[in-house]
Amino acid sequence: MVTSGLVVVGVDGSASSLAAVDVAAREARLREANLRVVHAFVWPATHVPLGAWPLGPPDGGIRNMVEHVVGEAVERARKAAPQVDVSHVVVTGEPLTVLEAQSRAAELVVVGSRGMGGFVGLLVGSTAVHLAAHGRCPVLVVREQPVAEGPIVLGVDGSPAGERAVDFAFEEAAFRGTGLVALHAWTTWNATLPPPQDPSLPYANQPGALAAEEERLLSEALAGHRERYPEVAVEHQVVHGGTREALIEAGRSAQLTVVGARGRGGFAGLLLGSVSQALLHHAHGPVAVVRGADAHH
Repeated sequence: MVTSGLVVVGVDGSASSLAAVDVAAREARLREANLRVVHAFVWPATHVPLGAWPLGPPDGGIRNMVEHVVGEAVERARKAAPQVDVSHVVVTGEPLTVLEAQSRAAELVVVGSRGMGGFVGLLVGSTAVHLAAHGRCPVLVVREQPVAEGPIVLGVDGSPAGERAVDFAFEEAAFRGTGLVALHAWTTWNATLPPPQDPSLPYANQPGALAAEEERLLSEALAGHRERYPEVAVEHQVVHGGTREALIEAGRSAQLTVVGARGRGGFAGLLLGSVSQALLHHAHGPVAVVRGADAHH
């Protein structure tokens, strides 16, 4: 995976975005990368006054509020990772557009699951979902309070689009010095059919043949990575059941759950699959969504 030496974190003053700052600072430290704190400044487009109100305190007004939000985030990042070079930028524009542009120069973008604009009861913000679909680099969405221990959980479906998620998960496990749980879930509806064992019966297979084929698919998807990352202990899990439910449950004790943006069951042209969307909404911890090769087109 090509690295640029830059981690970007989006901030808006919400508790969710401050939690994202902590995670982004750690990621920058582990990657020996710089950290850029980014705030999307939407107010100029509304043509409201940005300075302090004439009858209000001199430190009031929208522009001063933004400076406070960004300053607090920068201070928090420097405290969390003193050795990291932290910069900041305020960009006029809508958050998704601003962060998508920032992702073009970054190796990782980190955002909170919900921002200041979230509706009460909404589990994940629209910016996080849309950025996971459109970002040009992996997007890490911080949900709940990340756990310090535990493995990296990787959802594997064997599709070409998921290869970069495998790369990212192994790299992340190596950075963090932790193990990797590679999980592949299947049902009789999405299983890869092995060749028939009796040519006269095109659909005849021994009991357990489907499970064995799915085991082979998982092993092939991980081939080569164990040699490149010998320090990463890998546990294979092949689950007969729903992918979304299996990954959400496995992620309960994980530092991070990693998935591709789309799997082999996705519709052509769909940027974000049902599994990645379900994890963004319901996972118990941070989720990294890694798009395939099309992310750089």
